[in-house]
Amino acid sequence: MVYQISATKLQTYKRCPYAYYLRYEHRLAPSNFFGAAALGTALHQALAQFHRDWHYQNALPDLQWIHHCWQQHSSGLSSRQIMEGIAILENYYHSFIANAVALTQPLAVEGKIQGYLQAENLEFSLVGRYDRIDFLPDGLELIDYKSSRDVKLPDSSEINLQIGLYYLALKQTYQQSLKYLSLLFLRSGEKIRFEATEDHQAHVEDMISHLAVRLRQDRGWDPQPGKQCDRCSYARYCSAVTHDPAPIPETRATSQLQLALNLAS
Repeated sequence: MVYQISATKLQTYKRCPYAYYLRYEHRLAPSNFFGAAALGTALHQALAQFHRDWHYQNALPDLQWIHHCWQQHSSGLSSRQIMEGIAILENYYHSFIANAVALTQPLAVEGKIQGYLQAENLEFSLVGRYDRIDFLPDGLELIDYKSSRDVKLPDSSEINLQIGLYYLALKQTYQQSLKYLSLLFLRSGEKIRFEATEDHQAHVEDMISHLAVRLRQDRGWDPQPGKQCDRCSYARYCSAVTHDPAPIPETRATSQLQLALNLAS
């Protein structure tokens, strides 16, 4: 059985190995977990249909097409959310579609990324999701839609991990290198590009190798105090943050690695 790894898991591991251990090895669910917002989900689905189902023999869609796509995915929302959503999509249309010469068909929309990596004699399955992948003359551009109200960029070290994992997985899937990871902020109409290089891939491979050593030895999950501690779900169990930490609750879940070793033995 392979060990599944994602950009989110790598980012958690980089922030704090102890939080990673509690969340993914001990399977202690975070107390501040929330599902995806309904409006954001509907916007992503409407944009997926907008780019996937357009008749590309015609140059550009008009606003009626984006209205049609929104109607297919906005049922269940409040009237306020419906109005807010169409305003966001019209802003997207005017920012990125209306002035284009033609609408270029994407390589893929709304899908899963999957790749594989072997490190320290462990098999890792690389997983992730994307909103859109565009084919460029010199590589691929992965586009991530952001529906948040604020244009807030992730920490550079965390975006680099995401780029590296996608670089590795997309190269295996499409035999093309990732050129850019782009964050597209739907409300403001801003698009921010991060260039991808082989160095990002090498950084992710190195981090997964370090993680593999800890997984095999099942030790070294030391806390890494920092600014993330203020919003960490596991602070009450951590001696680096809490003077008298609470005992870690028992869970029934078993580590992916333990399952893999049991099957192999």
